[in-house]
Amino acid sequence: MSNEDKLKVRQNASKKKLFKELTIIGDTIFWIDVVGESKNENAIFARPFNDKDAFPQKLTSKKYNIKNNFHGYGGKSYKCIDFKNNFYLIWIDQLTKAVWFQIFREVASNYRSQNKYLDSIQEPRQLSKSIEANYDSSFFISENFFLYGICEINKRDYLFSLNLKKTKQDIHRIKKFRNFAGDLSSNSSASLLSWIEWDSPYMAWEKNDLFFAQISLDGEIQKIKKFSNKLINAKKNVSFFQPYWISETLLVCSEDSSGWWNLLFLDVSDIGNIFINKRVERNLIEYGAPQWLSGITFFSGTIKNLFCLAKKENSLIVEQYKDLVCVKEFSTPFTSISDFSVFGKKVLLKGNGSDFYGIVLEIDFAEKVLSNLTEQIYVDHIKDCSKPETFWFKGFENQSTHSFLYRPLVENSKKPPLLVRAHSGPTSFFDGSYNSEVQYWTSKGFFVAEVNYGGSSGFGKAYRERLHYKWGIVDSYDCRALALELIKLNLVDSNKVVIFGNSAGGLTALNCLLYGSIFKAAICKYPVMDLKDMYYNTHRFEKDYLNSLIGNYAKNHDAYINRSPINQIKKIKKPILLFHGKKDTVISYKQTLKIKEILIQNNKYSEVIFFENEGHGFKNIENKEVVIQKSKEFLKNAFNI
Repeated sequence: MSNEDKLKVRQNASKKKLFKELTIIGDTIFWIDVVGESKNENAIFARPFNDKDAFPQKLTSKKYNIKNNFHGYGGKSYKCIDFKNNFYLIWIDQLTKAVWFQIFREVASNYRSQNKYLDSIQEPRQLSKSIEANYDSSFFISENFFLYGICEINKRDYLFSLNLKKTKQDIHRIKKFRNFAGDLSSNSSASLLSWIEWDSPYMAWEKNDLFFAQISLDGEIQKIKKFSNKLINAKKNVSFFQPYWISETLLVCSEDSSGWWNLLFLDVSDIGNIFINKRVERNLIEYGAPQWLSGITFFSGTIKNLFCLAKKENSLIVEQYKDLVCVKEFSTPFTSISDFSVFGKKVLLKGNGSDFYGIVLEIDFAEKVLSNLTEQIYVDHIKDCSKPETFWFKGFENQSTHSFLYRPLVENSKKPPLLVRAHSGPTSFFDGSYNSEVQYWTSKGFFVAEVNYGGSSGFGKAYRERLHYKWGIVDSYDCRALALELIKLNLVDSNKVVIFGNSAGGLTALNCLLYGSIFKAAICKYPVMDLKDMYYNTHRFEKDYLNSLIGNYAKNHDAYINRSPINQIKKIKKPILLFHGKKDTVISYKQTLKIKEILIQNNKYSEVIFFENEGHGFKNIENKEVVIQKSKEFLKNAFNI
């Protein structure tokens, strides 16, 4: 690999670490970043809103590993709460396996100097005892100085409280949930709570329930009410997303009863009689996403100024609501948005584009803001970049299916080789954001295609449900159909078609080699190999995932066997390159180890590479460079590419 190629990988990896988990409170923004040489040590930082030249103030001075492991995939690992004119900073530390907090107050503007914007008025305090538990960061504080949250202990979720005036205390478990819970939220007085709950055999985005609770002054639950409405969820499976309080009695969320995650405003003046204040039904627009991570935010603000994110076809828009009425829609240049946070009329987010890395956007909507945010956002565009082109094609059962195409940056008299990418999840999607690996291959003359096969999210509920009971069939068919279409259009070399897949995409990729002769090779990272093993040994969050993807295990045992690449590997006579981390807790590397000898014996140029220090998703920059280098050598040996 050339030094230039290494630099691109390193730049991309380092950029992603900046401004992690952004939040705005008052005139201050907060985020997490790595400190020192250790990857297991980080800190929470702060600086004034919209002052990018201000030097960051490090708020957490001791050694912490601030991280959320809730439900295995985690999410946001801290929360800053504006409470009684102070900032209560609460975080989850993996070194002590406990919840911590510290109190700050803003330094007066005329005294802000020496890069100090917040004064600590209480030293860090370890609230909970050190125990084996996973905490969500959806904390809130009641008037009597109790902290509430959701934790996961011994494979069960609980609503809990901690006394902010005590240290290293036992967790007070208030409620034991049926199974999973998340998105805990409260009104400003902490008298009303809300959360979502889901149970076997569903994932959160397939069916969940929205609950409300009334809480007493002494911190105990008085009433619990499950929301049920004949127009929404009384007679069908519905997924609610991010219940969020915008006033003492009004809550906004999205739900997918219409076939799209659309907005719903609920009046909870009387917990015994919750009613719909307003419902927004818009086809082709999504105000939500699959809840793989906790704390995904699409709504932020108050009833006076509520801002919402929405995915509209291939673009992301920001909507501004005043008193439940949408007053303005803002277009953005972003392909993905994270860390969406609002305080008053100040909006903070992190955005990615097709030709730029994540940028921090800070806009005060109290000032005049153009509806087209692209015109007022400075972006450092990446030169020599292949931009994604939307391409719809006929996939499984002749259904219209989405993909992104990236044309090669290098012109050649011959037709270019084709690299097809199958995303992980499989309930996920490609959004067209800049990807260094994609750009590497286009710079080497490859035509790259990203397939949002049936089952992908962001295109409505019916599109997501195409994969129900057909994982390993629909996804593989769609990848083959796209490759065939590009060959028919004379855009690529039919003799040099390769498929890439990570995790669930690995199952898709390997199954593609079994049927037909379109794909000549596969390159996979930490692939799903054995569905039977996954059924018995996967972690708690995904225990029921295969119920919808394959079917009930007892009734569909043959499907689990037939669609598992590990049982078909002797039939594959094409080159395969596999990468797997030995610290992978989602898919054991031992599954890949089982097929190593068979693969190498049967398939010329095949290779299996293990990384001692990697888990499910590679983090180490040097290892990412090894993946690129080995992939390049593999394709050169197999096809002289």
